[in-house]
Amino acid sequence: MVNKLLVTGGIRSGKTGLAEQRAKATGNDVVYVATATAGDDEMALRIQRHQELRPDHWQLAEEPLRLGQVLSEYASGPGEPPLLLVDCMSLWLSNLLFADGALFQPERAAFLEAVEVYPGSLVIVTNEVGLGTIGMDPLTRRFTDELGWLNQALAQRCDEVVMAVAGLPLTLKAGG
Repeated sequence: MVNKLLVTGGIRSGKTGLAEQRAKATGNDVVYVATATAGDDEMALRIQRHQELRPDHWQLAEEPLRLGQVLSEYASGPGEPPLLLVDCMSLWLSNLLFADGALFQPERAAFLEAVEVYPGSLVIVTNEVGLGTIGMDPLTRRFTDELGWLNQALAQRCDEVVMAVAGLPLTLKAGG
């Protein structure tokens, strides 16, 4: 059965760990789709820690902007499509907001369409930003608005939605 899972939560809530556990438990081939870029030494260390914790046999696709294209390529590849673990929406959204302004809407639309039609399993990691305060500057407010709307759109397209709280899963939408 094809399953699309959205894992949300706050910073250091355990969402990536939960997503990775769920991906491992399927026994499927997994491609880790990473959206992060190492813009500084601290981020490079974070990326390295994440890589060291992943199983060696998982494949890696690094794509900071064109996630719809990545999903489409794996959907049309030979054989059964792999489980794609996409980590994470907040970094991807940041990348889009700081890229060429003309990319934002078409890339967002392409990704959401690709999520709908992907013939394999998906596990998507995102941050929950709707529980905090309103940002003091326009860019922060736009980021939280856009991520909130993206999370809502993904939750509609996913069979299951889980929120990580202190490393524990809280089911928001149960899979079939």
